[in-house]
Amino acid sequence: MSKTEFKNRVLGCVILKSINSNFNADFTHHPRTLPDGVVYSTDKALKYAVKDYFRKHNAVGDNIFYIKRLNESLNPLTLDETYIDLFGEYPKKKTKKKDKESEEINRLEILKNLLSCVDIRLFGATFAGETNISIHGTVQINHGVNRFPENQFYTEDILSPFRNPGEEGSAEKGMSTIGNQTNLKEGHYVFHFSVNPKNTEELYKKVNDNTLFLSNEDIQKLKEAFNNSVTALDSSRKIGTENEATVFVQLNEGSKKMLPSLTELVNVKRNGEKVEIDCSLVQQSLQKIDSDVMNVEVYYNPINTIIKGIDKNIKTNHLNILNNEEIK
Repeated sequence: MSKTEFKNRVLGCVILKSINSNFNADFTHHPRTLPDGVVYSTDKALKYAVKDYFRKHNAVGDNIFYIKRLNESLNPLTLDETYIDLFGEYPKKKTKKKDKESEEINRLEILKNLLSCVDIRLFGATFAGETNISIHGTVQINHGVNRFPENQFYTEDILSPFRNPGEEGSAEKGMSTIGNQTNLKEGHYVFHFSVNPKNTEELYKKVNDNTLFLSNEDIQKLKEAFNNSVTALDSSRKIGTENEATVFVQLNEGSKKMLPSLTELVNVKRNGEKVEIDCSLVQQSLQKIDSDVMNVEVYYNPINTIIKGIDKNIKTNHLNILNNEEIK
C-alpha cells in the first residue's frame, strides 16, 4: 500500500494526569518547578515516552534513531555507532582534487537514511557524528505545565534490603540503607504542540526520493502515541502518570493562521470524582480562525474526565482515548 503525504498544519495539546507520581524529576529527584513553584515537565520527557512507544508497539522495520541502544558490554552506543548499527558504514563518494582521488562523506545519503527514521521525520535531529546535519522537526512540543491549582509534593523514606557497608565503628555500619522518593500529589501537565510539514519540505527535495515524506501514517502513529505512550510507560517512577486528554486541531491545507500556546488556555480542576478540563479559551481562539479549521478531535476518557468549552459540532468530534470510539 502506497503512503499518502501529510501537508496540513496541526495545533493542539497533550494533557497528562499525574497522581502520586513523578513524571519528570530534576537532578535532586524532585518534581521540576518553575521559580513561582508551579510544577512543569520538559518536552524531552514526553518525546521519550512517544519514542519508547514507537519502539515497543510499531511495526518491525520502523527505525527509531534517538533511543538508547546497548553494546555487548551493556554500555550505550555512541551516535556514530548507532548510525552504523542501523545503516552500516558511512557512505562515501569519490571526488577528484588536484588530480588525486579522495573520498568524502556523502551527506545526502546520510540525510536520506536519517529521514527514514520515524522519530526524525517527526521531531528532527541535531546529528553531530562523523558529519554534522541539522533537521528542523515537523513536530514541536513545548514544556508541559501543571494547570491544576495545587502543586503539592511529598517525600517518603524507603528501606533498602541491603546493609550499609559504612566505615568500621560507625553507627550506620551493618544497618539497612535508607533512601527516599518524592512524588507529586496531583498534577495535570498541559503540553502545547504543533505540526508543520514545511519544516522539512526543502530537505526532502534535496534527497530527491519520492518515497520519503511526512505521511498520514506518521501522523496516525503520532496521534496514537500522544493518546497512549505515557500510560504505557509504567516505570516505577512514572507509574501513576497517564495520558488524560489530547486536543488535535487540523487546519486546512495552505492555512497560515496561528494560535497562542494552548497550555495557557487550558485550566483543570476537580469536579466531584471527575477531573474537569476547561477548554473554553481554546474554543474562543478557534472561533477566530474558524474558516481555516478543517477538523478538531478531542480525546479523553468520559468515565473520569469532563471536557468543558469545546462543544461537539460538524467540525469537532469527541473521541474515547481508550478506543477512539465517538463519545455520544
